[in-house]
Amino acid sequence: MRLAIASGKGGTGKTTVAVNLATILAGLGQEVTLADCDVEEPNAHIYLGADWLYQEQQSVPVPQIDTSACLGESCLKCVQECRFKALIWMVDAVMVFPELCHSCGLCQYLCPSGAISEGIRNIGLLRSAKSRGISLVGGLLRVGEAMAPPLIKRVKETADANAGLQIVDAPPGASCPVIASVEDADYVVLVAEPTPFGLHDLRLTVELLKSLRLPFGVVINRDGMGDGRVDDFLAEADIPVLARLPHSQKAASISSKGQLLVERHEDFLGYFEQLWSAIQSFSPRVESSESR
Repeated sequence: MRLAIASGKGGTGKTTVAVNLATILAGLGQEVTLADCDVEEPNAHIYLGADWLYQEQQSVPVPQIDTSACLGESCLKCVQECRFKALIWMVDAVMVFPELCHSCGLCQYLCPSGAISEGIRNIGLLRSAKSRGISLVGGLLRVGEAMAPPLIKRVKETADANAGLQIVDAPPGASCPVIASVEDADYVVLVAEPTPFGLHDLRLTVELLKSLRLPFGVVINRDGMGDGRVDDFLAEADIPVLARLPHSQKAASISSKGQLLVERHEDFLGYFEQLWSAIQSFSPRVESSESR
């Protein structure tokens, strides 16, 4: 069972929801794996107080050109067929731009002279830890690396090796890294804030999830801080509100210190228990996985 936590924009409280929900479920005796797929800005380990037990450098294949074997301008099949413009002809040689390469292997397959072999590009770290009864798997994208999806897929593959409930903390937004994180989720929890910016980005993410045909509901975080436009949109679109986490200076202070609301704020344990009940109600897949 895979539950994804996503948001239209950064700063809505997506990771706060993910780590607190994982903590209460682990406390109830469930096997929980938290996959931190926000590989550009991972911070779930901070909230969980986790020390990484394992770290491994990750890489992807990229083309490497043997200029002595390359047929040059008389061929250029690799340059012409690369959809991502990772190969270009420069005066007297094929030049590779590794950061643009999607590791499809087409250039190597097409090369008639065998001039292209497989090199590697480091993309970041794959990491794992254990804390509060939660198995934590995460990634840290290499500074300067343009493409997060390959590392996100490694994080998810590693998390899949664990039994029980998997909670995916997705990156914010509605771009390729988000799709890579949520595309095979059984249910998606969207975290939104009741502000004009929150509504704008919520609309974008709702359209993304609809296009992916994924079931989802919304958590309104910092409820009471803004206006009613988010509620109006959700009602008009018939999107369920799974929970409301109230705007609170105390809650903001706790989260800003990297602490868990369910451990530091007496009211929030109940809010997250209500959230889990709502997820079970709106997602038959979650309910059926619980009954087995």
